[in-house]
Amino acid sequence: MAAPDELTCRAVTADEIAHYTERGWAKLPGFVPRTTVAELLAMAQERMGSDGKGNAVSPMKQPFFNPEVTGGPANSQLRPLLNGMGRNAKALMQRSPRIEARYFGDFFAVKLPVSRETEHPGAGATYFHQDFTNWALDRSGGMTFWIALADLAPESGTMSFLSGSHREGVLGHYRTYAEGEDIFDDFPELRDPARLSEPMSYAAGDATVHSVMTVHGAGENRTDGPRWAYIVTANPSDARWSGAPPEAYSTEGMELRQELDDARFPVIG
Repeated sequence: MAAPDELTCRAVTADEIAHYTERGWAKLPGFVPRTTVAELLAMAQERMGSDGKGNAVSPMKQPFFNPEVTGGPANSQLRPLLNGMGRNAKALMQRSPRIEARYFGDFFAVKLPVSRETEHPGAGATYFHQDFTNWALDRSGGMTFWIALADLAPESGTMSFLSGSHREGVLGHYRTYAEGEDIFDDFPELRDPARLSEPMSYAAGDATVHSVMTVHGAGENRTDGPRWAYIVTANPSDARWSGAPPEAYSTEGMELRQELDDARFPVIG
């Protein structure tokens, strides 16, 4: 049993696993307890300030969010939570029992208000894209957990998903889209309002999880304050570097088709 002050998350349900398998994403109400949310938000604001702009300006130029890394599994406070995420990722993957979930990254993701000037990235819309194309791996199966650290309404720039798009194959790197365009401009046949979820409403501690192959996006933050979220990404433990140059990690010292190393990408669960 977890200690009372240990950061935790609940287990995904059979219905949530079925929804994820069918649609490529699932809503996870009450995924993280309010006490854990409060600790995560305090950690984020200590690093980023109450306005979400107190951290160093990220060199990665993108409008999606202002990122701040946490130290990952080496952070003893976070490791129990990441292990819980790993157990859930393994359940959602539905692979062989020998395949575990491997940590890939975690960070606070603050979408800044579009109405306020900032030097930081993350004050725009998250145009629709897939995650997989940036990860330079030889297999899919990975996923992203997106956890609300405050009550969030759609006008703050919350997530939308194209149901079933995890079965469409690889749909291009998001940096190849023309300025002001997204995946639907390159693949207009995917424009189907019946498949596109409405932007989510989240209570603090609610989460969504989506496959690395699922098309997703978010609008601008049109509120007066930052949109606070915490993101954890995981891959199957047998995923290997494809040889492509990824933006998400350094390949220095790696060999083609090697599994991700345990030092940076440990198994969690």
